[in-house]
Amino acid sequence: MRAQDYLVAIVLGAVIGTAARILLPGRQRIGLVLTVLIGIGAAVAGAWAADHWDLHSDALFEVAGRSFDWLTLGIQVGIAIVGVAIAAVLARAFSTDIEADRPARRRG
Repeated sequence: MRAQDYLVAIVLGAVIGTAARILLPGRQRIGLVLTVLIGIGAAVAGAWAADHWDLHSDALFEVAGRSFDWLTLGIQVGIAIVGVAIAAVLARAFSTDIEADRPARRRG
């Protein structure tokens, strides 16, 4: 692997993690670094799963001279959604901020 491959993996992981946070309803109290790490892990796990179970489609898209499979990307985003949801639940469970867990009161 070249240094460029690692950079592509980090950027793709950031995009996948961000897409997962957007698609997951509600607020997730996790940081950007954790989101990117979950996205990178999901990209690796999704690529492995797609190769292992031979889940590929003919629908490809190209970015910077590299071809990507839409089905593999969907699997990666699905895994990232699960990862972000688990991280958000754990962050909330171990949070010491009691006020953040209460619903806001309306004044008036």
